[in-house]
Amino acid sequence: MTTLPRRTKSRRTLAATLGLALAAGQAFAADTCPALQASPLLPSDTDACHALLPKMQSPGSVPLAEYEATLDKFLGNFCHRDAAAGWVPDKDVRDTGPFTVSLTDGSDDGQYHGTHAPVVIWYSPEAAQWIRENRSSDAPTEPATPMPAGAILVKEMYPAPAALCAGSDLTHLLPTSGAAVMVRAPEASRDGWFWGWYGWAGWTPDYPADPATNRLPYMGFGQYCTNCHASARDNFTFASPVNMEGEPGTPLAFLSQHRIGASTPVQPHHLNVVLPDDDGLRLGEPHYSASAAFIEAYLAGQDMPDRADVPPMPSQTYDTVWAPADAPSDHGMFLTSDQCLGCHDAGSTGLQFDMAIPATGDHAGLLQNNSPYGTWATSPMGLAGRDPIFFAQLASETQSFHAESAAMVEDTCLGCHGIMGQRQFGIDNVGAGESCGEFGRDMVNATPVSGGQASFGALARDGISCLACHRMELGAEADAVNEVAQRNACVTKRRDLLNPDEEGFARSFTGSFFVAEPKKVFGPFKDVKTAPMEAALGVIPQRNDTIGSSEMCGTCHTVHLPVMEEGKILTRTYEQLTYPEWAFSGYRTGWTVDGDLPFGPGDREQSCQDCHMPSTEADGTPTVSKIASIQEFSNFPAAEFTRAPDKIDLPEREGFARHVLVGLNVFFIKMAQQFPDLLGIRTQDPMLVAKGVDSLIATEQAMLDQAQDHTAQVTLTTPQLSNDTLSTTVTVTNLAGHKLPSGVGFRRAFLSFEVLDTRGRVLWASGATDRLGRIVDGAGAPIAGEEWWTPDCATRIAPEQRVHQPHYQKVTAQSQAQIYQELVSTPAPGAICGHDAEPAGQLTTSFLSICAEVKDNRLPPFGYLPEAKRVEISHALGAGTDMAQDAGFTAVGNDPDYAIPEDGTSAGSDSVSFAVSLAGLASRPASVRARLWYQAIPPYYLQDRFCTAKGVDRDRLALMAGHLNLDGTAAESWKLQLGETANALLPATP
Repeated sequence: MTTLPRRTKSRRTLAATLGLALAAGQAFAADTCPALQASPLLPSDTDACHALLPKMQSPGSVPLAEYEATLDKFLGNFCHRDAAAGWVPDKDVRDTGPFTVSLTDGSDDGQYHGTHAPVVIWYSPEAAQWIRENRSSDAPTEPATPMPAGAILVKEMYPAPAALCAGSDLTHLLPTSGAAVMVRAPEASRDGWFWGWYGWAGWTPDYPADPATNRLPYMGFGQYCTNCHASARDNFTFASPVNMEGEPGTPLAFLSQHRIGASTPVQPHHLNVVLPDDDGLRLGEPHYSASAAFIEAYLAGQDMPDRADVPPMPSQTYDTVWAPADAPSDHGMFLTSDQCLGCHDAGSTGLQFDMAIPATGDHAGLLQNNSPYGTWATSPMGLAGRDPIFFAQLASETQSFHAESAAMVEDTCLGCHGIMGQRQFGIDNVGAGESCGEFGRDMVNATPVSGGQASFGALARDGISCLACHRMELGAEADAVNEVAQRNACVTKRRDLLNPDEEGFARSFTGSFFVAEPKKVFGPFKDVKTAPMEAALGVIPQRNDTIGSSEMCGTCHTVHLPVMEEGKILTRTYEQLTYPEWAFSGYRTGWTVDGDLPFGPGDREQSCQDCHMPSTEADGTPTVSKIASIQEFSNFPAAEFTRAPDKIDLPEREGFARHVLVGLNVFFIKMAQQFPDLLGIRTQDPMLVAKGVDSLIATEQAMLDQAQDHTAQVTLTTPQLSNDTLSTTVTVTNLAGHKLPSGVGFRRAFLSFEVLDTRGRVLWASGATDRLGRIVDGAGAPIAGEEWWTPDCATRIAPEQRVHQPHYQKVTAQSQAQIYQELVSTPAPGAICGHDAEPAGQLTTSFLSICAEVKDNRLPPFGYLPEAKRVEISHALGAGTDMAQDAGFTAVGNDPDYAIPEDGTSAGSDSVSFAVSLAGLASRPASVRARLWYQAIPPYYLQDRFCTAKGVDRDRLALMAGHLNLDGTAAESWKLQLGETANALLPATP
């Protein structure tokens, strides 16, 4: 039995990280400078410094790993303090914001409010000369001359306030908080700078990545620093000659209440951003050993994968693709989310927390991160490019189900889960005069240290990321323009493969949407401040109707796929219909970006975003917030050479949407919490850091809130006793705006119904489960359909019989369970596939083998339309009649809950009667209760992964699933509760 090594949570303080005596709250006398050293810190080998300088000035000419090694040698030797070579320092240590003192518990408590710790900047000769010529009082203001390539600014940082070290010999000061570094490289990136942080003690390079933290890189192009520096008037720098030694003028001064006895404050937040504390530790400990039950059920006779033999996914540290120098361009169409988090994550400036609110309950004292990045990054959308369940599914598809079409399958599937990498790969190939090519699984693993095309791997691992949505443009008018653009050539090819007979919006199904020209990025608001984003990324943010439409979700959440057999396409069918289910429901808005749809809005009109990206508070009032965290003119410590207030001061807006984007897959999120090392992710938000609730915790809470408040209701009628039979009826009402469950076809919900004695012990149960989530009968054995394979994966269990639980209107035995699910079967020799096909093959979890539907009794949403009306809406969307038919129900018998009158709609509920014989019960029953459960990854599905896939992706899922600790959580026993009834007491006598 394999075990996972326990990890000790070592609490590293910043002081320990830097190897310094300085600690938060430590007091120093006013005349003591903690940074002061007895000997000067100057270059020990100026010849070596001169030899390193050309490399130091050319960060874009070599791989970043090689450049960081050069920078380490250059700064580690204090080469930037070479006055004889023309380097110029500031006149003195200076504050970057106010220092205030308050009386707390009888002691002075100092608080620093600077953008950085107090600084001394050293300017390379090129930088100093440019500042003298372009930032003097008589220098022209527009247009600014570009700072020359190779110019360097080294911003040394010291204890706050500056008064501690003011007047000291600058060459005797050790930068206790390291240094922010800027190297001008206009050919390497749109903003034209290499950015970084360097520490003289405790600094480590980004390459290879630290597997314990998977931290945001300390250095590189397109760093979050632009969230402030894009507010500069030009050239991304606020540098002024008044600060420089030997130049006239007086530097800006800030309020400083420093005095003897005032304690030194905690290290500034801006430093914490690049020195996160414990940001790689697990949020919950997995089981040390895989359970015997798990091994017996899924891996009998096989070896449980060992941790040492399962490599982690590439570190999130490597997931950075910045805007190229020629941006906006097709080559820079897609960028990773780290290019957005500087502005669109809460707390990124260290001084503003507009997109966060105080947390409550167990997290009181912390901030709840409501920012776009903070809520998206740990959602299933943000983690889609690292989803171990998806990659195990992909392995099954390409190894067992459709090995002869593996390349096409990988390219198709990664066109959603790794969309930005797959899209940019095709764009760049076409731009080079080649074919689109096929984006493969191995490309997702590419990193700067592994070789290969690292940028495509980084983009794919970034999941369904910011620019995947915010560059989408829908509608007939936009399609006419975008369809002929080279950037969409491979999308047109994808449409021809997946949606050849569809028209209009339906041509965009399965993530086949077009993107607008690269200078555009879309949001929901008008009159936005465009200057910072245009400067940093070369794009102009603007309002577009697409971003607020359900069709933005529908293009990916309507999955239309080929039915494959031995490399041939038999037909096409719908694997997922979440958007059409909504469009056919009472929640529909009744319009698209191209106009109104038949039958108008439903009685409970709500868009997808209304549920999954809420923009209102619990009381229904609009959420009010700024939409970014940047250096503003009026809401930030003063700086010279900033843009005017009307260019950078942000208003608070109503309708700020939280990008929570969650369904109910708590199981995946628990894996991310307990196995961040295997998934290559960080667990602490890189901007809000220790001030905030960990994002994976917040995501799980959002899922639990969704499950409890917005998914389903369960009720039962008063139990009756007659003729030695207990009877009642349980009704499940769907509160979602689509079928329940929806999404990928293997999700399922099921009812448990229990008869209890006076002590609350279960006497009889339908829908009971074991610890693995398998539904069991009264003897504890899995009921029919729960196991597809023998435990050793040697044989499918009666595949020709397609064993499963039928749809029940009445349950009378513990071996029966009402399971709301979709089941499909493979093609059989000579069979015709399609909506009306009779099942002839075996049950399958393959997305590309859906020949016939075996069962679909998933709960309809409220107001679900009859087939004839669904057909009209399907045609209006550009789809065929088959979409309306596939969105119906299969094998539900004559159940009136699924029979929708042609002139009516569905109530969105299902009633099941239970009749329990009292004979044989261990004692007299006293009460009954019913509960509805949800499984995002049911046991039969996991078993099919372990039996049809092999290799790293299969082993990684097995390792995590086998050791996943769900004890005491809402997902205990691999099931999530959606609703329950109170215990209903039985009559005293029959």
